[in-house]
Formats: sequence, structure tokens, C-alpha cells
Amino acid sequence: QVQLVESGGGLVQPGGSLRLSCAASGFTFSIYYMSWYRQAPGKERELVAGISSRGSTNYADSVKGRFTISRDNAKNTVYLQMNSLKSEDTAVYYCKTSQLAKDFWGQGTQVTVSS
Repeated sequence: QVQLVESGGGLVQPGGSLRLSCAASGFTFSIYYMSWYRQAPGKERELVAGISSRGSTNYADSVKGRFTISRDNAKNTVYLQMNSLKSEDTAVYYCKTSQLAKDFWGQGTQVTVSS
């Protein structure tokens, strides 16, 4: 079955960096679009970044120039490098894939940006 396991979250000061990882299993990772979402307290879940099977990427305007999504098909892993973090980046970050019109989510990893 499809499994997505995020890791790499934590507490970081404003201006700092974190790299999130999402380890995938149970499907042919290399052919599927992968994405990162986040959900802050009291807010709706929002798309942060996505990457196609060929490596094409897209980003939310709020993270362009600061975040980078990448994938390693040999390791079945998608990454989110987050630089110049701001307090408004504080959220639970989720990894997602969609197959046959069904969405699969990881359990999420907390990112807290605070001094």
C-alpha cells in the first residue's frame, strides 16, 4: 500500500534553514507527481511546491526563491529545502501523491519558526 513518511521538521530561528524529506513506498515512485503542502493553525491546507516525474517544479508565490523541491528516484524520496525561513512558514508540512483520483498523505512533520 502507498506510504509516505515525512521527516526533518523542527524548531528553527527566523532566517534559518531546514530540509524536509518524504520517503515513499508501495508504488512506482518515479512516475508520479509529488507535492508538499502545509497547514498552519486555523488555516486551510495549502500547496507549497510540486515536482513532476521529469523534474519540472512549481511553487506557491509565498515560497518562491526560498524553497526548493527535489526528488531522488533511486531513493524513492522527495525533499523540500527551506531557506530564509519566516515565522509565517510555521505549519505542519505534508507530503502528497495522487493516484487513480485518490490522494495519499503522509502523517506530517511540524516546522516551527521562532526566536
